[in-house]
Formats: sequence, C-alpha cells, structure tokens
Amino acid sequence: MAYSKILAVMFTMLLLAPSILATDPDPLQDFCVADLDGKAISVNGHTCKPMSEAGEDFLFSSKLAMAGNTSTPNGSAVTELDVAEWPGTNTLGVSMNRVDFAPGGTNPPHIHPRATEIGIVMEGELLVGIIGSLDSGNKLYSKVLRAGETFLIPRGLMHFQFNVGKTEASMVVSFNSQNPGIVFVPLTIFGSNPPIPTPVLTKALRVDAGVVELLKSKFAGGF
Repeated sequence: MAYSKILAVMFTMLLLAPSILATDPDPLQDFCVADLDGKAISVNGHTCKPMSEAGEDFLFSSKLAMAGNTSTPNGSAVTELDVAEWPGTNTLGVSMNRVDFAPGGTNPPHIHPRATEIGIVMEGELLVGIIGSLDSGNKLYSKVLRAGETFLIPRGLMHFQFNVGKTEASMVVSFNSQNPGIVFVPLTIFGSNPPIPTPVLTKALRVDAGVVELLKSKFAGGF
C-alpha cells in the first residue's frame, strides 16, 4: 500500500475513533426514568418506563435534605442518590451523595471506579485527602476544608474525608455518572467474599498472619 494510502487510512481511523469507543450516548428523549425492575438487556443504563408512568419525582428529590445516622463504626453516614435511589438520573450521567460526620468520623479510603467527583463542605471542618497513582509517587494531596469550600477527585483515585473539627460536619458531592460505584479499600481487602487468602495478605502487607486475621474479623460483617 502506498504511503499516501496508509496516511489516508490512519486519518480515517482517527475520525471514526470517537464513534467506535464505548461511551455514554447522548439521550434521544427528554428523560428516561429507570425501570429498575425491567428485564430488557441494557448496557449503559436501565430501560425506560413509559412516559405516562414517569410521574414528577424523576425531577425532584428530598432524600439529601435529612442528615444520616452517624452512629456507625466509621462515625459517618452516606446518603446515596444514584440511579437506584433516583431513577430519573438514568442515562443522564449524573448523581449525588450526602455524607454526614460525627466529630472524629471518617469516610474511609475509597475509590469511585466510574466517576469523577466534585464536592462542597456544607458545615464543619473536613480533612480531604487524595492519593495519586504510582505515576505520581503515591503522593498524598490533603487540605482542611470548611463550609463553602470545594474539592475535586479525579476518577479512580483513592481518597478520604475526616472530620477534624469538634462539631458535626457534612458535605454534598456530585458525580459524572448515574452509577459511580464505590470500592472501600479496607472492606475490599479484609472483608471480601470469599476472603483473600491470608498468605497473600501477609506477603503483600508485610505483617504477621495474626494481624491479618484480626483485621479480617473487624470487617467480617461489612461496614
């Protein structure tokens, strides 16, 4: 094949690349309220309810208006507002969470595998930490934020929040996904089902088997 033809083929592939990648498509309707019980096969989102069954709650929700119960082992409570809790977000690529913290409470190190996160502190003082990948040398970026201040978590990076104040704190976060997903690092490592074999963890964490078994016992019942 002549050099000019090779260039032409490469140029054509570059033009077509956006159309052959797996991405969330733009919606072709005003809204697509998720039919959470629908049986039809779907890829990026749930099937749609008929327009006549949509009601009005697909546009409005009060689920984040009330604080969650922070009497948990972590001293925090996450109120989710993804597609499972707010079917109106289906196919729109957005969702929200509210997180409430008791004094000393934490939202432990975790990852959202499918979304970038942006958040605002509503009250109190929160230490927000973001850990870069190995490419960054696992650098920890952290700052104490107060009411009205914001933070940004790039997709897939591990992060946490910790209430450093003497009063309760809260934040609201948004995602560019209707279903951002979450991987709680401690629970994933020590509370998987079935459990990760202890010899794997003793080698990986460079600790004795007794330490691993103790930590597994702490997360056997989840969070």
